[in-house]
Amino acid sequence: MKTEQLTRQANSSSILLGLEEEVFVTEPVLPSIGSLYYLARLLWRNPSYYYTHSASNFARGRDLRQAVMSGVEVSTGVHSSIDSLIEDLSARRQELASVCDGLILPIGHLFDLEAPTNTCGLHIHVGPVSGRETERIYSNLAHFLPLLALLTASSPLARGRYFGQSFRIAKSYAIGPLRKGNEKYRFQDMIVSRRLGTIELRIFDPVWDLKRVRTLLRCIEAILKTGLQFTWDEDSYKDCREIVTRTGYGGYDNGGRLYSELREFCEVDEGLFRRTASDELYECWKKHGTLRTYFAVDNAYRNGVFDPETEIPAEAARRLATRSFGERVFRAASGLIFYYAIKLPYIVVKGLKEH
Repeated sequence: MKTEQLTRQANSSSILLGLEEEVFVTEPVLPSIGSLYYLARLLWRNPSYYYTHSASNFARGRDLRQAVMSGVEVSTGVHSSIDSLIEDLSARRQELASVCDGLILPIGHLFDLEAPTNTCGLHIHVGPVSGRETERIYSNLAHFLPLLALLTASSPLARGRYFGQSFRIAKSYAIGPLRKGNEKYRFQDMIVSRRLGTIELRIFDPVWDLKRVRTLLRCIEAILKTGLQFTWDEDSYKDCREIVTRTGYGGYDNGGRLYSELREFCEVDEGLFRRTASDELYECWKKHGTLRTYFAVDNAYRNGVFDPETEIPAEAARRLATRSFGERVFRAASGLIFYYAIKLPYIVVKGLKEH
């Protein structure tokens, strides 16, 4: 998202929203450097937009032994309504899908890895904010954040073993418990962005279900608009966060209380907290295994239908399994030259501003 966009639109609405969605592109069960090839195709289709609204991520340290490439990111513009933001997100998904013949997976962590630096997130920006209003909004959002995280939790597995609701939220290097008085520290669940002047909610896993994303945005909007004041403290937040990432709503003593508080000013189905996307993925994986589950998630991303019983398309499976070494090298080289090298100056400047 661009600072100038936020500033330009600030007069038209008191609440502006933007979204960054990270997804894995696997071929077939692990991401490859070929993911950059898809980003290159996307960039050259619409350079003025995707130069600043796309990004690539890589694993770090010891996690490189499991997979070098991580997820890819596509972001929306800035919106004053949830409907227009969801329409934008749908369009971004359609455009990525149109240039990509790998499996596109909006999940927080890949099932067969155990890699805290190789995760994907759903980041939501609210803003711009300033002064005491920043403190009030941040406090209200922090109060409900562990509960809201269940709406998109989608990483139940690590190295082929059940972890809980979200391995990513529990273990990712890029997020962590909130630090009171240090809201601009980058690697926590919610920050005040140095670069954009927004409040950036970073805790959420990506999820294929746009109904869940819409519900999450409605909850955030309601929290922003309420005249009520809620508080939070570091210890309670950390405890709630740990329980949520492992056992979810049912194991969270304060879950019912927070839900009741939320329902005072926001109509939301409690079932979306009780049964998560993470639960759906784990049940699918137990019955069908990793590859069939990934195909189901890819179909849900592209077509909006998560149906584990759908047969894997034979042509798609064959294409992913038989891609030649030469083609893989060509795609990797093309992505590095026509995407990563071109984006590198922007990546450097963006990194300096964020830190």
